[in-house]
Formats: sequence, structure tokens, C-alpha cells
Amino acid sequence: MDLAEALRRRRMVRHYTGAAVAPDALDRIVAAGLSAPTAGGAQGTAIVTVTAPERIAAIAAACGEPDWTSRGFDPWLSTAGAHLVLCVEPEIYRERYSHPDKQPAVLEAVPWWWVDGGAALMAMLLAAVAEGLGAGLHGGHRSAAIRPLLGIPDAVVVVGIVTIGHAAPPRRARTRRHRPRPGRVHRETW
Repeated sequence: MDLAEALRRRRMVRHYTGAAVAPDALDRIVAAGLSAPTAGGAQGTAIVTVTAPERIAAIAAACGEPDWTSRGFDPWLSTAGAHLVLCVEPEIYRERYSHPDKQPAVLEAVPWWWVDGGAALMAMLLAAVAEGLGAGLHGGHRSAAIRPLLGIPDAVVVVGIVTIGHAAPPRRARTRRHRPRPGRVHRETW
């Protein structure tokens, strides 16, 4: 599959069949995330791979899945075959940007670990499509609840949980439309 096709097919999946994900496919998806570019070559991204059903269920509960299923939404986190918990380590960036070839003030202007987390995320989402799998993102806003479940150190920032699995048809139709391009693409000037 070429990149244009992967981009066309990519959707945020929020309902899975519950079937297991092949370990070699998962390894390739993780490798894609780790091969994404990082600021200054810092390589400050890290991924916790979770495939044990009981741990996936614990993460789903900690992230409040029972609340949204009670409101009529599909189970999501609990039905994924795997969770890839995408993390960044800001201290690695601070150390890298303390070297003579870098300017520490750059990190004050833009915390590049967030940019790198986004690059790793997109690489994994596209790799999942190339593997014939679905993928979604649950943001890191519940990281305090999942840290103890996964032993994530305090100095590590959770970007989010990338859910991977075999997509199931959603019970609810998508209601949000894409914003038109003219309001999003500007040529030469705003």
C-alpha cells in the first residue's frame, strides 16, 4: 500500500472486534513509531506495549470506559487487541539541547517532545492501516490513573493510548464533517 492510499484509509477507530493482533504486526507498528523523526535526534519517545487482556481491561476501566458505554457509546479501549501507550521523556530533550550544537531556548519556545510524540503517533496510525488494522487515540488526560498500572515513572509524560485492533462497524454513524480546505489551506499568506 502506498502512502496516499494509507492516508485515504486512515480513520480513528473506536470499536474493535476484540480479536488478538499478530505480534509481528504489532512489532512493525511500534518500529514505525520509533522510526519517526525526533528533534535534535533526541529519541525521547517511548512506547509501552500492552496486549494482556486483563491489563487492557484495567486500562479501559481506569480511563472511564464504563461511563461512556453507559451513555450509549461503543466499548472501545476494552475491545482493542493492543494498547500502545505513547510516552515522551522531556529530560532527554533538555539534556540533548544542553549540548553546544543546540540552543536550550528552543525548548522554551516549543516543547519539541510534543511534536515528536505527534510524529510517532501518525507513523503508528499509518503503519496500522498498512497492516490492515484499525487504530485510534485516547488522549493522555487519564495518565494519572494508568501510571501505576504500567509502572510509568513520574518524569515520563504520557501522550496517549494508541488502540490497535481489528475494526468492528461502529453502532453510531459519524456526525462530524471535515472542515473545508479553503479555510485550512493558505497560499503564500494567510
